Amino acid sequence: MEKKVYELNFRGRKLSVELGEVAKQAQGACIVKYEDTEVLSVCCVGKEPITQDFFPLTVLYQEKMYSNGMIPGGWLRREGRPTEHETLMSRVIDRPIRPLFKDGFRNEVQVINMVLSCNPDNPPQMAALFGSSLALSLGGVPIEAPIAGVIVGRVNGEFIINPTQAEKELSDIDLTVSATMDAINMVEAGAKEVSESDMCDALLFAHEAIKELIQFENKIIEENKKPMLEIEYKTVPEEIVEFVTPLSKERIEKSVSIVEKQARANAIEDIEKEVSELCVEKYKALGYDKDELKQVEADARSVMEGFMVNEVRRLILEDKIRPDGRKVDEIRPLSCSIDLLERPHGSAMFTRGQTQALAITTLGSLDEAQILEGAQIEDNKRWMLHYNFPAFSVGEIGKYGSPGRREIGHGALAERALAQVMPSEEEFPYCIRTVSEILESNGSSSQATICASSMSLMAAGVPIKKQVAGIAMGLISDEKNYTILTDIQGLEDHFGDMDFKVAGTRDGITALQMDIKVKGIDRKILSEALAQAHKARMEILDTMDACISKPRENVSKYAPKIKVMYINKDYIKDVIGSGGKTINAIIEECNGVKIDISEEGRVVVMHPELENCEKAIQLIENIVRKPEVGDTYDGTVTRIEAYGAFVELWPGQEGLCHISRLSTKRIEKTEDFVKIGDTLKVKIIKIDEKGRVDLSHAATMERYSDKPKSKKNFKKDKKEDDEEVVVVSTEVNN
Repeated sequence: MEKKVYELNFRGRKLSVELGEVAKQAQGACIVKYEDTEVLSVCCVGKEPITQDFFPLTVLYQEKMYSNGMIPGGWLRREGRPTEHETLMSRVIDRPIRPLFKDGFRNEVQVINMVLSCNPDNPPQMAALFGSSLALSLGGVPIEAPIAGVIVGRVNGEFIINPTQAEKELSDIDLTVSATMDAINMVEAGAKEVSESDMCDALLFAHEAIKELIQFENKIIEENKKPMLEIEYKTVPEEIVEFVTPLSKERIEKSVSIVEKQARANAIEDIEKEVSELCVEKYKALGYDKDELKQVEADARSVMEGFMVNEVRRLILEDKIRPDGRKVDEIRPLSCSIDLLERPHGSAMFTRGQTQALAITTLGSLDEAQILEGAQIEDNKRWMLHYNFPAFSVGEIGKYGSPGRREIGHGALAERALAQVMPSEEEFPYCIRTVSEILESNGSSSQATICASSMSLMAAGVPIKKQVAGIAMGLISDEKNYTILTDIQGLEDHFGDMDFKVAGTRDGITALQMDIKVKGIDRKILSEALAQAHKARMEILDTMDACISKPRENVSKYAPKIKVMYINKDYIKDVIGSGGKTINAIIEECNGVKIDISEEGRVVVMHPELENCEKAIQLIENIVRKPEVGDTYDGTVTRIEAYGAFVELWPGQEGLCHISRLSTKRIEKTEDFVKIGDTLKVKIIKIDEKGRVDLSHAATMERYSDKPKSKKNFKKDKKEDDEEVVVVSTEVNN
C-alpha cells in the first residue's frame, strides 16, 4: 500500500493522518499528527476466540520520553512500567471503545498507541483516541461506529476545544469527551464549581466538534476499506437454554428481590450452582470431555445471569422497584465519623448502605511531593489521593499487590474532585496524601472515597475551601422508556446502561465521570441526571456537615509543624553554604528539622516540635539579616579594647561602639562603663565599604543630640542637680 496523507484544519490547527508507510503487518495502523504532536496507533486481533467468558481487549497508551526530548531517569535509563498518567489515558481510550464491540466477541484485541512526538499544547491523548478508532476500522474490526474525542476548556465564559497549557491555567473546566456521530459515550471532567447547566452546554459543545472529526474519519475509512474480519461470535447453544430455563428462571427472578446484598448473592449462587451441575451431569453422560464441560457450565451460568439482568431491568423500568426496595431517587442510609485513628494526622469514615470508605490523611514536607516522569509538563505533585480496593470488601478472596487500573482510575477521579478546593502551596506549605481504604463495597465506592476524604482533610486541619461530596447515577432504558437512578449499587451498575459519577460542593460541580453502554444520551437525560445528582449531593453534604463542617484551625499534635519565611534569592547560597555545610549544621542544631528552599527564596521549616522550627528560622534570619543604618539592638558586649567595646548584635554580626560613643558623658576607660557579657542598647550609625559596623550607645540616650559638632566643639550642660556633663557629638565634621 502506498503512503497516503489526509489533512483537516480542525478549529485552527492542522490534523493529518498518514497511512501505508509504517507498521504494515498490523491489522490496522496509522500515524496521527496534531500540529507537532505525533502518535502511532495500531491494532492487532487474535485469530481464534478465547474460551474465557469475557472480552479480551487491551488498550495501551505509551508516552515515550524521547517524544519530548527527554532521557528517562533511574538506573536503566529506559521506560519501565506505565506511569499513572499513561494508565489513566489508556482508560480514557478503553472506556469508549469497549462498548462498540458486539456481545459474543471473544477474539483478543490489542490497541497500542505510541506517542512519538509530544507538545502538550496539542494533546496527544486525543490524537491517540482518534488513531485507535481509525486503526480498528482500517483493520476490518467490526465495531458499531467510529469515535473521536476532544478536551474542552472555558476561559472568560468562552468554550475552547483542546486548550493549550496556558489556557488550561485560566480555565474553570477541564472536560474530556468521547462520542460517536450520534451521541456522547464517555466523559471525564474536573471543574471549579461549575453549574449543571454550564456543564451540559460544555458537553454539547464538545459533541459538535467531535462530529467534525468523525466526518474526517469516515472519509478516510471509506477510501481505505478492508474486508471485515471473519469473527466467530460466541453464543449459548439453544439446547442449554431450553434445559436451564425451566429449572432456574422463576427462582432467580424471585431471588432478585431479596433486599440484603449477601443474602441475595448467596441465593442466586445456590441456584446457579445447582442448575449448572445438573447441566454438566447431562452433558457428561453424552461423552463431553473436561474442557467441553467447563464451557457447558459457563454457558449455563451465562443463561441464568441473563434472567437476572432482564428481571432487574424490568423491575426498574416497569415497576420502578429497585433490588433493595428503594425509590429511584433515594439514597441508601448514610453515616459519618471522624478521628477514628490516633496517630494519623486526620481520619474519617463514610458509609452509604453497604459501601464504606475509611480515609486517612498524612501531612509531610514539600520535598516528599511525588516526582512525575513523563512527557507531560507537570514534574511533581504535592496533593495525592490513593484508593485501595481489597477483596475482603466484597467478601471474596483475591490477590494483593500493586494497584490495578481500576484503583488508579478511581483514585484519580477522587483526587480531581478535591483538587478544586485544595489550598495553594503558599496557603498551606505541606505535601498532602490521603488514602482511601474501601472496607465494604456495594457500588459507588469512588464517590464514598470523595466524601470520606473531604472530611479526613478537614479533620487533619487542611484548609480546604469547601466540603465536597460525590454521588453515582445510573440509567436503565429501552427504546421507549428510561429511568434515572440515584446512588446505584453493584447490580444496577453492572446491569445498567450508564454509570454517571458527579462530585461537587454546594455551589457547583468539581468532577464528572460518565460511561454509557447504550448508543448515547441526549440533553434531556443529561439534564435530569445532573438535577437528580444535585439533590442527592445536597443531602449527603448535610450529613457530612453534621459530622464536621469546616477545617480544624490547627493540625494534629502528631503532624509536623511548619514555619515559613522569605529571603532574598541572592542569599540562598549563604544559607546552604559550601557543600551544604551551613544548612546541615542548622538541621543538626535544631534536632533534624526539614528545610525546603525554593528558587524564589521561600524557606519552609518543618519539625514535630514548633520550638525547633522557630530556632531554625532564627538561625536562618541571622545568616540573611543585613545591618542597616538607624537600626537599634540590645547587643551583648563580647570584647573590650582601650578604644571601645565590640558588641554582638546577633550571632555572627558584631559592631564597634567607640569609647566616645558609649555615653553622653566623657569616659576615660572602656571597662569603667561596660563589662564583657553586659547587654548594651546600641544604634547603627555607619557601615563602611568593607561592611564594618559603627555603633553608638549614646545615640540611644535621651540627652543625646544629633546636631553635628567638631571634636573641639564642647559645651557644658547642666543636669537638674547642676552636675556638669560634657556632651560629645557622635559625628565629625570633615
